[in-house]
Amino acid sequence: MILKMTRPLHLLLAALTYALGASAAGYLGRPFQPLTFTLGLGGVLLAQLSMSLLAEVFRPYNEPLVEGETPRQKETLRNNMLYISIAALSSSAFIVYLLYLNRALTLPSFIFLLSSFVLVVSYAIPPMRLLDRGFGELALAAHLAYVVPSVGFLLQAGEHHRLLTFVVVPLTALALAYFLIVNFTTFPADQKYQRATLLRRLAWERAVPFHHSLLVFAYVIFFVALLLRLTILSTAFLTLPFALLQIFLLRSVALGGKPNWTLLTSTALAVFGLTAYFIALTFWLR
Repeated sequence: MILKMTRPLHLLLAALTYALGASAAGYLGRPFQPLTFTLGLGGVLLAQLSMSLLAEVFRPYNEPLVEGETPRQKETLRNNMLYISIAALSSSAFIVYLLYLNRALTLPSFIFLLSSFVLVVSYAIPPMRLLDRGFGELALAAHLAYVVPSVGFLLQAGEHHRLLTFVVVPLTALALAYFLIVNFTTFPADQKYQRATLLRRLAWERAVPFHHSLLVFAYVIFFVALLLRLTILSTAFLTLPFALLQIFLLRSVALGGKPNWTLLTSTALAVFGLTAYFIALTFWLR
């Protein structure tokens, strides 16, 4: 049951975006450091694990963790997830210390590792708990698509580079568009339990054009990168047809068409995940 609540897909996406950041550093000629890569990957995966579990630990008591649970089962499950989260965060902090001992921890990488911890806490734990304020999707997108790949890059490169900016900024927009699509699929349950999701904060009328603008913004940034001779990012446009399909499917729903949530969610995930994968693969091959 706890495994289900860790959201394995988020862990997989975190591993992908971390590898993307590390591969960008390799493309720029930085020597690959296997130990640093492994420690950093373990740290970000533990942070993402904590982010998922703590979100469930501090879920309002009127919402069930699993269907048909008894109060005792709920309390036991909450406590187990809390213990695992504390262990994961402690292990992540120890990994940061090992990176310091290994002289792989620069000031920029430390700032992003600290940002990861702040996002995890702010996303899931009261009184901040962005998940209940309509900004949880933004925090999750920022962690997976901005902070995690930045950690992967900075642990290998040691310093920032403009290439990283032109990768993580559009990826964050694509990730946020994906999580907004997920909001559409869970809208009835969110209404029932009065969850303050990004969709409910924006309302359908504003959420649909906002979603479209996120996708347009992402590919505009990739296009600007090409104009600045960062042609390595041209592979991002391989997912443009999926992005257009994503816009078409959501527009059809907004106009009253019968929704195909499975296709729409899969398309949104493909746009984000495949964009990250194609860019990372190009970095490694070059």
